[in-house]
Amino acid sequence: MKFADKKMMDRLCVIGGAGLAIATLLGFLGRFCWVFDLFSHFRVQYFQLALILIGIAIWKRSNRLLITFVLLACLNYAFVLPLYFGKPPVASEKPARAMLMNILASNGNASQVLEAIEAANPDILLLEEVTPKWVEALGELDYPYRFADVRDDCFGIMLLSRYPLSKTNVVFVGMAGVPTLTANVHLPQGDVALIGTHPLPPFNGEYSKHRNAQLAALSELAGRQSKPVLLIGDLNASPWSAHFVRLLKESGLKNSMKGFGFQPSWPADNRLLRIPIDHMLHSSEIVIHRRSVGPSVGSDHFPVMVDFSIQK
Repeated sequence: MKFADKKMMDRLCVIGGAGLAIATLLGFLGRFCWVFDLFSHFRVQYFQLALILIGIAIWKRSNRLLITFVLLACLNYAFVLPLYFGKPPVASEKPARAMLMNILASNGNASQVLEAIEAANPDILLLEEVTPKWVEALGELDYPYRFADVRDDCFGIMLLSRYPLSKTNVVFVGMAGVPTLTANVHLPQGDVALIGTHPLPPFNGEYSKHRNAQLAALSELAGRQSKPVLLIGDLNASPWSAHFVRLLKESGLKNSMKGFGFQPSWPADNRLLRIPIDHMLHSSEIVIHRRSVGPSVGSDHFPVMVDFSIQK
């Protein structure tokens, strides 16, 4: 390699390492600034970039850079690794299945959506970004129990169930004016208090403030339920956001992804930037036996499914 090329490689390696270090550290400061919180979502991508830099450092035989990049890789992967532990045992009885699908208000692929739902055959189905047009397209689904707040914007929401619903209610958590559905689902194995929600995306400071307020208020809403809680929704936050961590801590709910590894769901059209923002959180009485991400349905989100049972 020519001297000029080697010098350029050295410079790129240092710049890449510095950028990775800054992004990693900013991710810890999300509670103080909405921009910093955006850096918290890409822990897996930071780890993958660190692996590339580790390879370069080994090739350059630079121990100092190697140690730095190994530390950055370990620091970021420390947030991801716990997702691969704690998988519960296989259910002894047939579990119930819940499915979350952000169908995208402007999505014109109704056939893909219907095929994915029919293939998964969930007992509980929560659909988000439901418009009047989507209600018509979803009419052929065989779900006898339905409850919805349909809107013309991206925050219409619909709950479909094979089992009876009671105490259905539309609540407006926080100040954003977007609906959250609550209902008791009477499953054969027991009742579940379901909360379906869709906070605003953190596009700017105001939207981020509304999202954070809604996440904080959801912990209070979950705490008021008398049945085991299943909180489902596109929360527009990854598991590493400080505001998501706060939701888990204050509500006592658990992340269904734990034990099943990294399962990103958005954006569907960009594999490199894909992160998990579609969530199913649950109280300790609920055991998750299987969690998976479904196929593309023409939306910018992939569906998420869990098989669960209620501890007796």
